[in-house]
Amino acid sequence: MKFQSTSAAAALLLGQAFGYPLPSSNLLRREVPQEHSHDLFLTITNEALAKNNPKGITDAVFGLLGNAAAAGGAGSVTNLDCLKQETADQAFTNGKAAKDLRLMAGALVYQALERNTGKVGLASVTCTETAVNPEIEAVKPHQDPASANAASINKGITLELAKQLKAIGADPNLALLSGTFAPGDLNDATAKGNTCDDTDPQLGCIFTTGKLVLDASQDEVASAVSAVSQTFTGTGGIQATDLVDLSKFSVQGGAAAPTDNSNAATTSQAAAQATPPPAAQASSTQAAAATQTQAASSGSAPSTASGNNVQTFTGSLGGPAPPVVSGTGNRPFSVNGNTFVNIGAALGRSCDIQHNACADAANSGQLSGGVGQCDDQNIQCKAAASGATNTNASNTSNTSDNASSSGSNNAASGNNADSGNAGNDNAGSSAATGDFGSCSDPSIKFANGLDGRTEPAFAPVNEADFNHGSALAIKVISDFICDRLNSSCKASAAVVSTCQSASAAASQLTGQAAADAFNKALGV
Repeated sequence: MKFQSTSAAAALLLGQAFGYPLPSSNLLRREVPQEHSHDLFLTITNEALAKNNPKGITDAVFGLLGNAAAAGGAGSVTNLDCLKQETADQAFTNGKAAKDLRLMAGALVYQALERNTGKVGLASVTCTETAVNPEIEAVKPHQDPASANAASINKGITLELAKQLKAIGADPNLALLSGTFAPGDLNDATAKGNTCDDTDPQLGCIFTTGKLVLDASQDEVASAVSAVSQTFTGTGGIQATDLVDLSKFSVQGGAAAPTDNSNAATTSQAAAQATPPPAAQASSTQAAAATQTQAASSGSAPSTASGNNVQTFTGSLGGPAPPVVSGTGNRPFSVNGNTFVNIGAALGRSCDIQHNACADAANSGQLSGGVGQCDDQNIQCKAAASGATNTNASNTSNTSDNASSSGSNNAASGNNADSGNAGNDNAGSSAATGDFGSCSDPSIKFANGLDGRTEPAFAPVNEADFNHGSALAIKVISDFICDRLNSSCKASAAVVSTCQSASAAASQLTGQAAADAFNKALGV
């Protein structure tokens, strides 16, 4: 909700800090954006901000409020028109210092979220200060969708955000999640507009109610970032398709989106989560969703502050495999902030993160000997992971088939492709080709007339298991298939890894040749 007074905002924080609900009658509602709409990104921003908060900003939610309410949580920030940018800037700085892509991406998306205004159709005031980080400076907040030229302004903001995400090695499609609602009625005396007010700290109610309107298509995002090179190498990260099914939302000017909760990718929401932070650090939306990132240690330590490190692989080309922390709960294994049900999936993720870092180093010239040695090391790491999985068989079931959750590696294979790794033959080397879990035929077709298009496009052949509309860029489809193989199909670790490599390689080709390359790599 939005609040008209600082006391109401403070009441919200007090209620959440002590874990009791506040009656809605005590809170005054305002126009969008409501802080529950994009809860996930406020949560991640708060987590990053907690690492170092020299200006004492109380909570990221205050950056979305009007100045009167924002003053109650601004700390030492005096220019309230820039509180949101100051919050995003500090959060991004902290994430970058930790080389945590999840925190960096969350701060960027937060910076792009729409800020509250007093009535429907009123654009927010622009911050005139310069951000410390050029990435934050490049991204501006969305404007009320009913304001003048909002459609073109917000589309430009989303595409610029996508470029900044691509540059740091994050998923550019996360930019689509920064969008807002359909335009409200300019004559709405309540100033509420089109909103949602359902608490959903896992994601945000704009996603689970289907009210998000995409500013651009995935094709447009792919086109916008095609010439952007990755300039930063970090660890962790999240992917848009791990959070929601983007095909379920309407694009600006397109058909209406569904209104049920089917668009939320519930099986993978937790991929954006990590071990909750200490209660003393919890703030408005921080306590219930994607929280504390486990920083990768400089070696394979026997234990961490929250559990034992069960990653035993000692290879260190490109850096050690990040720790796999074994704790308690329904998802007891954690790697760089992402949690897993079974040890095999967690160890597989750790190996994949190491492989991507190694390949990036080899492609950039920081590591001599080529990418092949990274591939060999990854095979060894996966072999060690398989042994550990068998040893811990009593803690999980069928982990050899579910051994890797590399689908949310933020398309790291695609990032490697940007730096020249696409030419590898990794895509066709999997010995487990054909093990697609509960799904079948992950092949891609290239044809005319798909979804009424006048130009040829790519689409999954098997729409039952891989339900996605057509796209002009093969990577939109191939990345979706890889994610689905990993999350829903529970394909083997080798197949998921092969799929990601194939997706990166195919993205360097065009037309039927791209589809053929992807299909051949997967043996279909």
